[in-house]
Parts: sequence; structure tokens; C-alpha cells
Amino acid sequence: GFTAWEDNGMPKLDIGMQEKIAAEMTRLNLEMGVFVATGSFSDVTFAGDDEDAKQAVLKDIKAAIEVAKRVNAKWCTVVPGLYDLKLAWDYQTANVIELLKRCCDILEESGLVMVLEPLNRLTNHPRVYLAGSPQAYLVCQAVNHPCCKILFDIYHQQITEGNLIPNIDRCWSEIGVFQVGDNPGRKEPTTGEINYKSIFKHLYEKGCTSIVGMEHGISLPGKEGEDRLIQAYVESDDF
Repeated sequence: GFTAWEDNGMPKLDIGMQEKIAAEMTRLNLEMGVFVATGSFSDVTFAGDDEDAKQAVLKDIKAAIEVAKRVNAKWCTVVPGLYDLKLAWDYQTANVIELLKRCCDILEESGLVMVLEPLNRLTNHPRVYLAGSPQAYLVCQAVNHPCCKILFDIYHQQITEGNLIPNIDRCWSEIGVFQVGDNPGRKEPTTGEINYKSIFKHLYEKGCTSIVGMEHGISLPGKEGEDRLIQAYVESDDF
């Protein structure tokens, strides 16, 4: 069965619902996966020079710590916003690194780890700052803090760069969480071009203990689709 649960929108739920979900996860012995602590798909947040935008990010991080306490979360997702059309790229990278260090100063005592998610620009998010695993690795190496790691979403990285297993290996020391989705379509494994059986085998042989989140849709409606979903993971796990 399933051993973990993730909910990107957890911070938007009222406190009572968060506590209710946490109690049910405890009853079912489920680990809490990621929720989104901060992330914008419409604004420059980390990459620019606007201090008000940076303060809003830090406020989100402080709030995320309280959410994590209520739902027993160890990881939270951070999307560093859009890139700035009026600022040289390396200045933007310096801004991102500096703000992430400020976030780490806040997170350090709690132990909550933010995982940076590189997103694809070709299909879903055309102007995001963070768009590839080598870039995310560079940023995490520069931040150099255990509270700042990578969320390696295999769907996004297949679109952006492919070469999945070698990139996983290069980023291994900085990866905190994985997410799954096939391409094209972002449905369950076996519906697209990604060889998830090979990838899961590689993760297993490397001793992966991190959560692997199912951030995708299903290819068929209703119960048939849910049954096919389960079967897809059974097939992909058969190595």
C-alpha cells in the first residue's frame, strides 16, 4: 500500500482540517510528504531586487514551519518564482542564493527542509527562474545548507533535459524528494516515454529512502483509471 501522502495546498486549509488530516495520517501510519511553502507562477520573487517580495517569501517560510508542526511534515516545496526580464542572469542567481540562505536561517531550528523544484518551461511554466536539475544543483551547492535540497520531479526533468539517470546521479547528494509523472500528458507511469521501471530500479539500488510522490493525473476516468493507476505502479516496480 501507500506509505506517504502529499498535499501541495495544505497551508490553505484551515487549522482544524490540517489537524484532522494529521490525526488520520497517524492512524494509518502515513508519512507526510511535501506541501508548497511558497511559490509564484506570476511574479518575480526570489530573483529580483524587491525587498517587499523577499519579505513575503520569508513570511511564507515562517508560516510553513507552523503548518509542518501540525501535520508532522519534514519537507516543503519552494518554487523561486519567475526570472526578471530587466536583470542580468547572474545577478538573479545571486539574489536567489542570498534569499535561500535567509530562509535557511529561519528553518534551521525547526529542521524543516525546503526542496527547490525545477519546472519545465516548454510545456507548463515558460518563465520560471528554476528550470533544470544542473541549475538547482548549483544553487543548492552555493546555499550549502541541509535545509535546502532539490525536489527532482522526473516529469519536469524529462521535458527540460532528459538524461534522467545520469542527472539523478550527479544531483544525488542534493536531492531530498522525487516526484513522478510520465511524458507527454503527465499521467501515470507506462503512459508515456519514461522508463519508470528502469528509474525505480536505479533508485532502489542506490538505497533511496526519500518519498517518491505521485504528482500526476490518471489516463482513464473513474474506477477503471484508478485500477490502471495501481497496475502501472505494480508493473513499474517489477524489477
